[in-house]
Amino acid sequence: MEAILTYFETIPSLHRSLILVGGITLFWILEGALPLFRFKYHKWKHAVPNIFFTLTTIVINFALAFLLLMSADWVRDNNFGIINWLPEMPLWLYVVLGVMLLDFFGAYLAHYTEHKIKPLWMVHLVHHTDHNVDITTGNRHHPLESLVRFIFTLIGVFVVGTPIGIVMIYQSLSVVFTQLTHANIRMPRKLDKIMSYIFVSPDMHKIHHHYVLPYTDSNYGNIFSIWDRMFGTYMNLEREKVVYGVDVFPDEVANGKIGNLLTQPFQKYQKPTVKFNKSN
Repeated sequence: MEAILTYFETIPSLHRSLILVGGITLFWILEGALPLFRFKYHKWKHAVPNIFFTLTTIVINFALAFLLLMSADWVRDNNFGIINWLPEMPLWLYVVLGVMLLDFFGAYLAHYTEHKIKPLWMVHLVHHTDHNVDITTGNRHHPLESLVRFIFTLIGVFVVGTPIGIVMIYQSLSVVFTQLTHANIRMPRKLDKIMSYIFVSPDMHKIHHHYVLPYTDSNYGNIFSIWDRMFGTYMNLEREKVVYGVDVFPDEVANGKIGNLLTQPFQKYQKPTVKFNKSN
């Protein structure tokens, strides 16, 4: 574990890029071999706006990365934060606990908040208005949402007290799980179910992308599913019943245009008109 932590403390930018690009490439190929849904769409045309938002996310995170480094170094030097106030523990437990708590603050809590506060929901809608969820959807975030997510992660670093090595492990795992759970791949049901008891599985997250409530407001987790189970936001729905998109912005053509997506947070808000019947 010490060697792993040391590696991530100084992980080269090239290696982080390989995790992102390599993951997209791998799951892109798997989507062709083991598709969950057989979308009738032009895959590259669909990918264009999503790749655009992936690039804006990278630029924002790169521009603000120094704040994460400064914060992580400060909590380390001042022995600040939850995991530093706990009794001494094995290094592996220290790392696992740090990653889990960062996942709570940087992913679950951020995501939950975006669904509960109207202005943040309008920003987050860009992620939900994809009618064909696949590997490229994972980082389809409006630039304002990328900033919001970064702020939550920064808060997490302070509250949890994670050194930069744990921050980099968390962010790397976050990328991998984001790719896995959004990829249009068919995982065996039993394997998906077993995985979902601890980690967020592909089927579990895709329920969150169902187009109507109450499923849209469920399964907020990114890496660990325990937060949804612990706070009562876990829901189940057969994969065949999932319909992507969001009912308040139903225009699939408009939802595939970069210009429209950039202005979507500022467009007229519509309250949900349909509530999905659980018995369907």
